[in-house]
Amino acid sequence: MSFRVPSRSVSVAILLVVVTSALVAGCTSVQETTTPQSVEPTSNTGSRSQTSQWTVTITRIVDGDTVEFRYANGTTDTGRLLGVDTPEVHTENDPSEFEGVPDDASGERCLRDWGHKASEFARAELVDERVTITLDANEGPRGYYGRLLIYIRESDGTRFNYQLVKQGYARVYDSEFTKRDRFYAAEANAQQHDVGLWECTNGGRSADGKGNTDGTVTTDESTTRVATDGGTSGLSVARIHADADGNDHENLNDEYVVLKNAADETLDLSGWTVSDDGGHTYRVPSGVTLAGGETLTLYTGSGSDSASELHWNADAAVWNNGGDTVVVRDATGTVVLRRKYEG
Repeated sequence: MSFRVPSRSVSVAILLVVVTSALVAGCTSVQETTTPQSVEPTSNTGSRSQTSQWTVTITRIVDGDTVEFRYANGTTDTGRLLGVDTPEVHTENDPSEFEGVPDDASGERCLRDWGHKASEFARAELVDERVTITLDANEGPRGYYGRLLIYIRESDGTRFNYQLVKQGYARVYDSEFTKRDRFYAAEANAQQHDVGLWECTNGGRSADGKGNTDGTVTTDESTTRVATDGGTSGLSVARIHADADGNDHENLNDEYVVLKNAADETLDLSGWTVSDDGGHTYRVPSGVTLAGGETLTLYTGSGSDSASELHWNADAAVWNNGGDTVVVRDATGTVVLRRKYEG
């Protein structure tokens, strides 16, 4: 039996096919190392990638401790904030998880109110902002529901997770995260001073106990301390209506603050802000003025603005039924009016 030796042209052709296949395989390997699947952490249970810090843009607030964000390459993900637990807004709260909060309807109602406030705080601080997210050496990278377990650091260096605890928007979520000692210290301080949700330990009332027994407060002109004297601008608070009829979060335009210009001169309110103790802030649109002796009503909900009415466009109640502070700043950030009210 004899064998034919392949011609030179056939050998060259075979060699070219082999080399081409190797190059294609090599190119595919390089592309895979630059895809989001290998750069960003995607495995729910596997080992984390070598990178543990990213700059991302927050796109949506699910609730106070859960966010959606976009990586620099355009892919998206969901993050669960490490070490914190804000009250629920989409499901029922269990008051027993929050030390000292009454395990009854008043405790649950108060926690839900603070859950909405936590969501609004997160929305005001984070949405559309570029932030740095990092992982924790003792956790994750992902939790039970596949969410990335993260710390958030804002562009000014603020550690957002820690601020949630410090300002009373969240309790510490008990786990082995590395920063837990600092978080527990902040929680203890907030509890001691009834900061934020820890006012719920008083049944949803302010620390002086002046709230009503049903966890609400009366805030009409006859019972609420309002400003009759103005700040440096002559601006005063004519009325605060913090307790909307029914569920505050479902009747936002029955929650409002009325401002009055007690001076003779017209005030240009462009760029001024109205805020509360919880960090919610409304910025007055450009061109808004308030003539001497006239009033301007700021509603928490949505609607069409006019010369006498403005709308915060918040998606949850802002003013605390148990007491709060109305703070007005001019366009330079200078406080021109501060009015505290109690239940």
